[in-house]
Amino acid sequence: MGYVIKEVMDDDSEICDVKEFLYDQIKKEYGIGPTPEFHYDIEGIKEYYVLPKCNNFFMVCEGDKIIATAAIRAYDKDYDLFKGQYTKEDTASIWRLMVDKDYRRHGLARELVNVMEEFAKDVGYSKIYLHTHRYLDAALPFWKSMGYTITIEEDDYDETTHMIKEIA
Repeated sequence: MGYVIKEVMDDDSEICDVKEFLYDQIKKEYGIGPTPEFHYDIEGIKEYYVLPKCNNFFMVCEGDKIIATAAIRAYDKDYDLFKGQYTKEDTASIWRLMVDKDYRRHGLARELVNVMEEFAKDVGYSKIYLHTHRYLDAALPFWKSMGYTITIEEDDYDETTHMIKEIA
């Protein structure tokens, strides 16, 4: 498999292609279309990931085809569950890790996480936060294998699990 990992640039056509890939993956994985409540950052990829120097959006391409994505940005949620524990200065958060079903189990997600962790270290973050969902069969084993630890498992409708990893 010949592929390249690259940063999404400030290019409207490229951003449009990334949005199309993400919404296609979300439809296949979650059975829903674009939902502003959950996908505001996809609509604002440029503002959330491309323009801020401490944030980034990566894509994996095989030729002209996007086969995977992952994004990292300064922590900006401040959930009540851990209010004040994380700041945008010391904590990055991972978003939009999506690998096309035909390209899974080839190490792409692992490579993307490694790239994001290096980026996070380079820009000065000391930890990385993420949340995932227990109904995604491979998610928890994958994140645990990457060194992320569970901080809170919620009993919400989305089976949300919050995780953290110290990187510095």
